[in-house]
Amino acid sequence: MADQMTVRLELFADDVAASVAFYRDVLGFEAGTGWGEYVPVRCGAVTLGIGPASGLSDEHYFRPEVASDRRGLGVEIVLEVADVGAVYERVRASGHPLVTPLKDRPWGLTDFRVADPDGYFLRITSRA
Repeated sequence: MADQMTVRLELFADDVAASVAFYRDVLGFEAGTGWGEYVPVRCGAVTLGIGPASGLSDEHYFRPEVASDRRGLGVEIVLEVADVGAVYERVRASGHPLVTPLKDRPWGLTDFRVADPDGYFLRITSRA
């Protein structure tokens, strides 16, 4: 069953267009065809579904009053890439603020950290 499994993360945004623009223009994802205000973005095997936080029902786990807190608290989204230096330069060139600069880690990886417009925390990494 494991070989049949993929991951798609659903991210709830205050401004779907701004989030889609970040993933498309800053990180190089491709925007897909969505429905309503929901837009999937994809890069390789990674799919992120961007939907409006305002559309969450009172029964949803991330109901509206929870959606006002920092998004993804306690979660680090790790994106493994072939050339972290190239992605780092792309992000820097975009002017989007970095959380931490590019750094070689003692565990054999090189990474940098960035937050998306809603505060979702991303670590972009590859083997040193």
